[in-house]
Amino acid sequence: MRTENSLSCLLLVEGVDDKHVVIHLWQRLIKSDPPFCILDKGGVEKLLPSIPNEIKVHRRKVLGIVVDADDDICKRWKEVTVRLRSAGIIVPAKLDPAGSVIEGKPDEGVPRVGVWLMPDNAETGELEDFVAQMVPDEDPVWPMSKDYIKRIPCAHRKFSEGKILRAKVHAWLSARKKPRHMGLAIENKDLDIDGAHCKRFVGWLERLFAQ
Repeated sequence: MRTENSLSCLLLVEGVDDKHVVIHLWQRLIKSDPPFCILDKGGVEKLLPSIPNEIKVHRRKVLGIVVDADDDICKRWKEVTVRLRSAGIIVPAKLDPAGSVIEGKPDEGVPRVGVWLMPDNAETGELEDFVAQMVPDEDPVWPMSKDYIKRIPCAHRKFSEGKILRAKVHAWLSARKKPRHMGLAIENKDLDIDGAHCKRFVGWLERLFAQ
């Protein structure tokens, strides 16, 4: 069921990992719960087609979109913006490195819209590339995790060349008190949130959802 808050201010994300990374990063940096709802769409294939309808939801004031850039950031930006334009949003030509925020037209029922392409609006990659930057420099398990993945023979790898860093991050996560969950690694302070990329991402969320 859609609540009043989700009707007003909503952040669309690809999956549950993205959702919990956003929640715990916000809670640690801002010291409060996010003032917006987060909807896990269950994959980019479902998220992208939903954008026009989410923009047109009655009483929607702000809509944020967080998706992975994956292997082609220009392609992903185009995939997002073509949906925005179909809903009547005037889109800038380029993605803002600080996170795009497109002001709405409240009198016309057009919400403010924000777009962030993981990891940093500039490079190809995904959520794990963003999280990898939070692993402390002195962490003793990180070099072991990278070495473990490196030692797996290519014939036995079930992941593509472009997913090597993702595999390393999840190998590192397997050694946490509660394995596999990136959000919990942030909550438990296993990850360092003081990096510029974390502050830039949360700063984008603050600008986007500012009242």
